[in-house]
Amino acid sequence: MHTPKRLSVVSQNENVDQEKHRDQTGHLVTPPNLAALTEAEYNTLGKRATWKMDIIIMPIMTIMYILNYLDRQNIASARLANIEEDLNLSDTDYKTAVSILFAGYILMQVPSNMIAGKIAWPGLYICSAMAVWGVISALMATVTSFVGLLMCRFFLGFVEAVFFPGALFFLSLFYNRQQFALRTAILYSGSQIGNACGGLFAIAILNLEGVHGIDGWRWLFIVEGALTVGLAIIFAFLLPNSNKKIIGLNDLEIEWVQWNFEKDLGQQDSSDDATAWQGLKMAARDPKTWLLMSILYLCYIVGTVVNFFPSVVSTLGYDRNTTYALTAPPFLLCVFCMLANGFHSDKKQERFYHIVCPFIITVIANIIAVSTLNTGARYLAMMLLPGSFYSSAVVILSWITGSLNQPKVKRASAIALINAICNTPNIWASYFYIGAPRYLIAFCILLAASAGAVIMACVTRMYLSKQNKKMDAGQDVGPSGPTAAQIAAGFRYTL
Repeated sequence: MHTPKRLSVVSQNENVDQEKHRDQTGHLVTPPNLAALTEAEYNTLGKRATWKMDIIIMPIMTIMYILNYLDRQNIASARLANIEEDLNLSDTDYKTAVSILFAGYILMQVPSNMIAGKIAWPGLYICSAMAVWGVISALMATVTSFVGLLMCRFFLGFVEAVFFPGALFFLSLFYNRQQFALRTAILYSGSQIGNACGGLFAIAILNLEGVHGIDGWRWLFIVEGALTVGLAIIFAFLLPNSNKKIIGLNDLEIEWVQWNFEKDLGQQDSSDDATAWQGLKMAARDPKTWLLMSILYLCYIVGTVVNFFPSVVSTLGYDRNTTYALTAPPFLLCVFCMLANGFHSDKKQERFYHIVCPFIITVIANIIAVSTLNTGARYLAMMLLPGSFYSSAVVILSWITGSLNQPKVKRASAIALINAICNTPNIWASYFYIGAPRYLIAFCILLAASAGAVIMACVTRMYLSKQNKKMDAGQDVGPSGPTAAQIAAGFRYTL
């Protein structure tokens, strides 16, 4: 028979619903329906439940991220389709239009995830935001001036802010720490598929140039925006809102999903433990928030190259369509690298080396980019960059979610706070992409950020290791550590 596990002492603030999984002594025990299974039956049930959950959740979230990125990054494709000439934009105007999106994006992330952490319908909330940003993206086809473009880009970022931190929090409602890095990699693959396909998709849509008297870049916004709205409506009926009801899973499989999540934390996930504002304050006071943020911040500085990827690749000297096509292989390679790194990180339950090793490759790629204008070497650097720093990013995000997991509202606020601040480089870094074709200042900054990320990952690992040793010794880790129930259950930070 599958042996029940005794996990932790109940804490005072846990809700009544949690008592169904506790014995008279206050310890968590495996639910009777699961405890009655043999080990083989239990493992088979777990694999089947996870697979069914993956089939429902992960394709939807990945497609949403593809469209999130297409709608955000299509201005880069529009640039090569003469949007600057048609709207009489200067180079500075264009860079401002790129950057202004992230002003709205940063402002809304924390409030949005505070909402997502408290409401009963987070899946519907994300789908609704998707439909709205699709409408805004389509409306960009109507702009006739720089001011109109700025307004659309700002509000596009404001609404798109709901998605990425919301998606990470959403996944954290269904998957435990042993499953999260791979699912983050699958989610993040949506952005890379969007990057890879964005240029190729643009080639097809730009063939509509002149149809009904509409410019090709305007068609780009119309088609991608309409597609986003249509799929958002469909996804709203399919995406679950909690792990208590998931399409395709029977009652026993749902019970396994809930128990798999609960036993990893040592307690159930509840939004009643604190208010949204208290969750934000807890996240801001936790040293882990700022240590993990520093790694991701430096990673996102390197990631700003994506905003100018078509422009950087265009310095290789090829025509427009060839340049679009050449932007695809680096991001396709990136998808493979992220999935492999995320899968292996989960399998080994290790984060540090899965962050540092890819970043060493990032350092090498930036050294190549700084050192030469040789076409082959330059394109090699472009091939290496996305796959390396994004492979690190998915594991950093998993480290964040697993290390700042309780209470639920703290996790939601921490994810949004970190992601909001870490996106600020998208505002200021664009102004360093000057001096084509070498872009020397930009690549020197990327090189320094890559090295800095490695250093901060080392500092963070040392801090978390020290916290684990304190818990092993029965010492107090302070109010920013795991709950008493988690510690009693043997919770330790993943290194």
